[in-house]
Amino acid sequence: MSGWLWAIGGAVAASAIWGSVLFATGGFSSEPSPDLAGYGYTSDLCAETSMPPFENADFKAKANTGTASKNTNPQHSGAQQASLDTMWCNVSLEKENASSSDYSSTWLYNTATLHKKTDPAPEFADGYRSYEKQDTSVGYRVEAVPGLGDEAFLVTRKDDGSTSSGSYVILGVRDGWMTYQSTWSSYASSRSSTKPPTADEVATMLKTSATETLKRLQNSRSR
Repeated sequence: MSGWLWAIGGAVAASAIWGSVLFATGGFSSEPSPDLAGYGYTSDLCAETSMPPFENADFKAKANTGTASKNTNPQHSGAQQASLDTMWCNVSLEKENASSSDYSSTWLYNTATLHKKTDPAPEFADGYRSYEKQDTSVGYRVEAVPGLGDEAFLVTRKDDGSTSSGSYVILGVRDGWMTYQSTWSSYASSRSSTKPPTADEVATMLKTSATETLKRLQNSRSR
């Protein structure tokens, strides 16, 4: 009898020890482990953003208009928090050799988010598909983009074309628990000597830039 009781007691003790190990290491936690797919945080997303696709289309960052931080171009920021690491980069662009009398506005706005507590996958596609369901005077076309991350979507304003003086295009990418968005917005007056690129041209620039930028963000983890 004593041997049987000793065996029971030993099994209970072993279970208690194993349970404490699981508890200490998070084995009993219901929270999933974040899949950041090798991406790392950077405080300067502008430094990691690939600009050659835009430069090859004769765009350059506008010169700074002053010394105050709010007038610098490009602008960047980032924050590391318990649930999210967020990064953004905002660049004001202009055409090379554009006339000073031309009235135009072109912006490139990039964001990257590392989701550390919640998997963004279940809601990612619906977030972009919702553009198609907007009941407004402006319509949008949404297309899946193969070859970028786990899934990617391109959102294009439908009024782009020969009658439009601008373009508005969004590229969204999810790779594991990392999400990235690149937004292009451009406008040119009818009197402008330079014409903004078409939506298709912008889409190509955004996809080419995103491919290289995401590689850099993965490499930034080791720096």
